[in-house]
Order: sequence, then structure tokens, then C-alpha cells
Amino acid sequence: MRWLLTGPQITAWLGSLAWGRIGLTSALVALYFLGFYIAARGPGQRAPRARGTGEMPFLEHLEELRWRLIWVGISVLILSVAGFFLVTELDVIGLLKRPIEPLVPDGQLLFTSPTEPMTVTLKLSFVVGIVLGVPIIVYHTWGFMSPALLQREREVAIPAVIGGFLLFLLGVAMAYFLVLPLGLRFLLGFQTQALNPIITIGEYLKFATRLILAFGIIFELPLVSVLLAMLGLITADTLKRYRRHAIVGVAALSAILTPADVGTMLMMMAPLVLLYEVSILLVAVMDRRRVAYTSRESGSE
Repeated sequence: MRWLLTGPQITAWLGSLAWGRIGLTSALVALYFLGFYIAARGPGQRAPRARGTGEMPFLEHLEELRWRLIWVGISVLILSVAGFFLVTELDVIGLLKRPIEPLVPDGQLLFTSPTEPMTVTLKLSFVVGIVLGVPIIVYHTWGFMSPALLQREREVAIPAVIGGFLLFLLGVAMAYFLVLPLGLRFLLGFQTQALNPIITIGEYLKFATRLILAFGIIFELPLVSVLLAMLGLITADTLKRYRRHAIVGVAALSAILTPADVGTMLMMMAPLVLLYEVSILLVAVMDRRRVAYTSRESGSE
């Protein structure tokens, strides 16, 4: 009798668990492609560009930009729903907690308001929605800019976008595995004889996500430089001329975005300076290709 009662219960529980995971995964995939579909179709009939010239009136540029921003926003909201399930089912909060767990009593973070756990989950879901929406954001950025680019510039842009995504992941990894643990160890080890830490989940996640996303974004410097060079807004000579000003700006930015210690500031400043030098090299390559292409076009005419 005992086995007749417990066997079906175990079977039902295992079945519901498996089908629940399958259903959740299917729902996330469906929401992701729904966001892609909406974003891809949304501005497609708005403000068409003149073929072959890449030119359109200024007001039509603004109209196209407005619709692209609207559909990107809608897509991010839809993907934030998927982000909510990811945060709750895959324990994203637990993953973000790991760097601080050895440094707080019992490895637990606190909350001071009945609504704080839900608020934190919703905010983190929105961040995950933005991350999931990166392909859509890149798609619309490319759709807006590509008609104004030369064929050779388009060929360079696609590897640049892939490289930018890898640089973003590299910045996130550096912040999560190196900068965040070292910064927390320094900050929470300061004045420990007189003070005890009471860290709330909301304040910690705000601190951690800001630092991680800041590193991911600043590692996009070479990609931004390449895009600006494609648009003719900067050259390698311009970057070289303002190198000293850039170093001062990098130091100030690092001091603002990192915790209040010299170590983490230098850990952000050093790769930024290195990425600035890499940007100079990439922009110099773009300049040479642009000059060579222009010379061939002039010769063919």
C-alpha cells in the first residue's frame, strides 16, 4: 500500500519537474524569437532609404531612429519577462552573490523592506532583458548605420561587432572574477575592528551590477572607435594628438566607476589605456583602407 501511494507521487513529481523545465526553456526561446521578430519587422516599413546612395532627408532619419528605438524598447520589455524566469529559476542572484559570500556572516545578505526581494528581482530581470536584447540592439544599430557605409567598411564592421561582443564578455569576466572580489575584500576588510558589515541584497546588487556592466561597456572602446572612424568623425592622428587628455579622462572615469580604493581603480585604468592604444591601431588600419579605396575609386573614374 505504501508503494502504491508513493510511487505515483514520485513519478508525478519527476514528470512535472521535467516538463516544467522543458516548458520554461520553450517559453524563453519563444519569447526571445518573438522579440527578434517584432524588432526586425517593426521599423521595416518606415522611412525607406534611397537605394545606392544611402541618403534620406533629415526628418526621415529622425523618424527611422524614433521607430527603431521604440521597437528596441518593446523587445527589451518582452525579453525582460524571460529574464524574470531566468533570475528565479537559474538562481542568478546566487551567482552574483558568490564573490561576497565568504566576506559576510554566514554568507547571507539581508533585506530591510518586505518589497525589496521582489524589487531586486524585477530590476535584475530588466538587466537580463537588456543582455538578451543585445543582438536586437546590434541589428537595429547596424540597420540604421549600414546604408551610409562603403562596401569595404561593411565588411570590416561585422568582425568588429563580433570582436566587440567578445570584448564585452572579457570585461564582464575580469570584473566578476578579479576586480569585484578584490574590491570587496579591501572594502569589507577596512575598519573591521570597530565596525561590522550589514549588507543588504539591494545595495550589493546595485554595486556589483554597476561595476560588472561598467567593465563590459568600457571594453567596447575599440568597437566605438572603429564605428566613429567609419563615420569619419575621428582619425588615428586625432587619437594620438589627444592621448594625454584621454589618459586623464580614463583616470577620472576609473575613479568614478570603481570602489574607493587605488587597486581596483588601477585594474580598470590599465586595460582602458591598453584598449585606447589598440583603438589607435585599428583606426589607423581603417584610415589606410579608406584612403586606398578612395584612390582606386578616383582612378577608375
